[in-house]
Amino acid sequence: MTSSTKLLLLGTLALASACKKVEGAERAPAQPQRPPAPVTTATAVQQDVPVYLDEIGKNVAPEVVNVQAQVAGRITGIHFKDGATVKRGDLLFTIDPRPYRAALQQAEGALLRDVTQAQSAAREAARYKTLAVTNTVTQEDYEAKQSAADAAAAAVRSDSATAAIARLNLEYATVRAPIGGRTGRLLLHEGNLVRAGSDPLVSIVQMRPILVRFPVPATNLPALRQRAGQQLKVIAMPARDSASAVQGVLSFVDNQVDTTTGSVLLKARFLNRDGALWPGEFVAITLVLGMQNDAVVVPSAAVMQGQQGTYVFVVNNDGTAATQPVTVERTLDSLSVVAGVPAGALVVTDGQLRLTPNSRVDIRGGPTTESAGGGADPSASGTGPR
Repeated sequence: MTSSTKLLLLGTLALASACKKVEGAERAPAQPQRPPAPVTTATAVQQDVPVYLDEIGKNVAPEVVNVQAQVAGRITGIHFKDGATVKRGDLLFTIDPRPYRAALQQAEGALLRDVTQAQSAAREAARYKTLAVTNTVTQEDYEAKQSAADAAAAAVRSDSATAAIARLNLEYATVRAPIGGRTGRLLLHEGNLVRAGSDPLVSIVQMRPILVRFPVPATNLPALRQRAGQQLKVIAMPARDSASAVQGVLSFVDNQVDTTTGSVLLKARFLNRDGALWPGEFVAITLVLGMQNDAVVVPSAAVMQGQQGTYVFVVNNDGTAATQPVTVERTLDSLSVVAGVPAGALVVTDGQLRLTPNSRVDIRGGPTTESAGGGADPSASGTGPR
């Protein structure tokens, strides 16, 4: 066999082997395609959202009074139950009034006696004045009568003051509520002796209206000063079960910053008609500074944190999900105000851990691309952090 014949034979065998490999490759089974990842979606919505501060505050009664007796004596009557709500001027206690009634009668009797004597002395002085003009009596006699009349008039004024004090002490024997509010427990009971100005009888705490005191960081002072003169809404939420939110208004901003905490003290006023706010209780406070118009919000569950920042998965028209970088301006309960996603975009709120950029999705809950208005343009989706 010649060399040319051998080369021809080897080429034919090589061509046959290559054809078999190609044929075998065509018959090899295709790799299985990754199934779509099940996800839940939501639509980015454009709406007006409030701008607010969240803090913890403490309920403070505007007035707290410890009721004390202004006269001494034995308590003969209690006209309320401890823990009751009283109004200003309501009768609370009666202290034995008999000694003070007797003192008033004595003072009024002395006053009546001295008034009679003063009137007589005044008439006598007037008569002597006429006689002194005609020299019937001496000038010294007239002056003596006039001095006696002046002394009698002074005695009347003194007796009037004594009678007024006695009348006031008799009024103090009935102890009335100096403010309206809720009473505490009784500290003295019927039959107890009280001393004037030293033995507290009961405390009264004003409940309506009520104040809530709370600090805010001093960095928020510019926002507060911009809204000076405006009536800012404040919402209080007690920590108790089944408690409902109560609405009030900001009433006070302190004139200095606490250097130890870097905060400024604020107070809000609540009418507290239903008594939901209790003095001394801590409450969650929301100070509403205003409204942000046309903000784009998405569920906070849609926002992911990556090495390059925050991002969301946006579902495109072709059923794939792409990453889109976003900036979270602030969080409102379960919603986040974001920049970087257009209103109407379909974002993934659950199942992000199964996704990679441009992977196919199977929407199991929430709106679809059709109901969300066509979804996002694939060409507009980014390739942000994973």
